[in-house]
Amino acid sequence: MSIARFSTYSLSSVPSARATPRGTSVYGGAGGRNVRVSYASNGLGSGFDLAQALGGGGGGDSSMSVSGNEKATMQNLNDRLATYLDKVRSLESANTKLERQIREWYDKQTPTVRDYSKYQAIIDDLRKKISAATTQNTTLMLQIDNARLAGEDFKLKFETELAARMAVEGDIAGLRRLLDDLTMTRSDLEMQVEGLKEELVFMRKNHEEELAAQRSLMSSSSVNVEVDAKPQEDLNQVLEEIRSQYESITEKNRREMEAWYKGKFDDLNKAMASSTETLQTSRTEINDLKRLLQSLQIELQSQNSLKSASEGTLVETESRFALQLRQLQMMVDSLEEELSQVKADVVRQSSEYQMLLDIKTRLELEIAEYRRLLEGELNTKTTKVEVKEEKRKPVITQRTKVVIEELIDGKVVSRTEDVDTEVLNK
Repeated sequence: MSIARFSTYSLSSVPSARATPRGTSVYGGAGGRNVRVSYASNGLGSGFDLAQALGGGGGGDSSMSVSGNEKATMQNLNDRLATYLDKVRSLESANTKLERQIREWYDKQTPTVRDYSKYQAIIDDLRKKISAATTQNTTLMLQIDNARLAGEDFKLKFETELAARMAVEGDIAGLRRLLDDLTMTRSDLEMQVEGLKEELVFMRKNHEEELAAQRSLMSSSSVNVEVDAKPQEDLNQVLEEIRSQYESITEKNRREMEAWYKGKFDDLNKAMASSTETLQTSRTEINDLKRLLQSLQIELQSQNSLKSASEGTLVETESRFALQLRQLQMMVDSLEEELSQVKADVVRQSSEYQMLLDIKTRLELEIAEYRRLLEGELNTKTTKVEVKEEKRKPVITQRTKVVIEELIDGKVVSRTEDVDTEVLNK
């Protein structure tokens, strides 16, 4: 929130409500003869000339000469006095009328205090709406923050599960390569087994052929050789022993090979079963992760939709209440302008009333002076009446303008101006 304060000073010089009248001079001769009364008109043009009241001409200075006998002079003075008294009465009635007009004008021009109570309910309602909108805005912001945090949590979970999925896929790829290697090894071993079986069959067949050849050879030969030597062992028995040994060795090798291949096959089957189980488990985990990923994506999309809707509602609410605040601010500005105008009217009317009051006071002083002159206070001395000019000090007013602006995210959401006028020299 930013508060700007501006102060302006205005120097208004109120004109003096009382002009400077020139001095009044009375010159009297001996015995009341050759009496001369002169009175200059004031600057406002509303003065009253004694010479005119006594029946003189309209010039700036009038003279009255009293000659002849004293009776004629007194008669003339009495006539003029009666005329003057009529003039005074007419002036008093005019003064009374003027005072009445001044009071009526002042009563009419008195600024009436406007009743703003009817706007209080509207202002309270708008304040309640603003408070409710502020609460709703806060709730929406909280929901948006919660949705953002939930989205971030889901994102972290997604990244974690994605990393786990990549690791599982890597393990599966390694197991597949291992399975391929084992399959190749099994194929090689099967080919070797087939080769060994063929070799064994060939060796058996060759051995049988050799035995048959030897047997046929031995049966066909009838040579009787007698030697003087130790009798030799039976060849058939020896061959039979060799054959039995060879067969036992062959059977032993066959059993060992079968046992070795069986062990290898068992190991391969176990490895394949383990790999198949691991592959099935990995596939199950992948399917679970896929379903979790789909659910997380759906929830993320719903949260994004909710976020977009909340942001749209927030923008609409801010724009609507900003418009209402501008309207209220315009209403406040217009009311402040009216208040300033009323204050200016009060000051102006006070000045005019003071001016009229000064005119009334000056007229009363003139009438009092005329009465004093007519009551016999005229003598041979020269009296000079000088009304001093009443100087009015210039009125210095200080006008303070306070501007209060509320900023949210760099935007002006409310603006309030308060104008205060203060008279510095009263």
